[in-house]
Amino acid sequence: MTGWRKYWKPHSVTWWSSVVPLTLGLFVAFGPVHGLTDWVYSIDALTGGIGPYGLVNGGLVGIGLRAAL
Repeated sequence: MTGWRKYWKPHSVTWWSSVVPLTLGLFVAFGPVHGLTDWVYSIDALTGGIGPYGLVNGGLVGIGLRAAL
């Protein structure tokens, strides 16, 4: 496979376990801009205070490792 299709595996549990932190990290990063600070605090408490950078990087690493397998 070439291009983006090697990274797009929506039927894989490992793919979803990487997309969820990526999505949460983006939400936490842009939440305060849109006035969703209560939601950002809730997600921050659920993830243990990792922060948006750690969540996004963890998600990207997981997707990259999944594509390598």
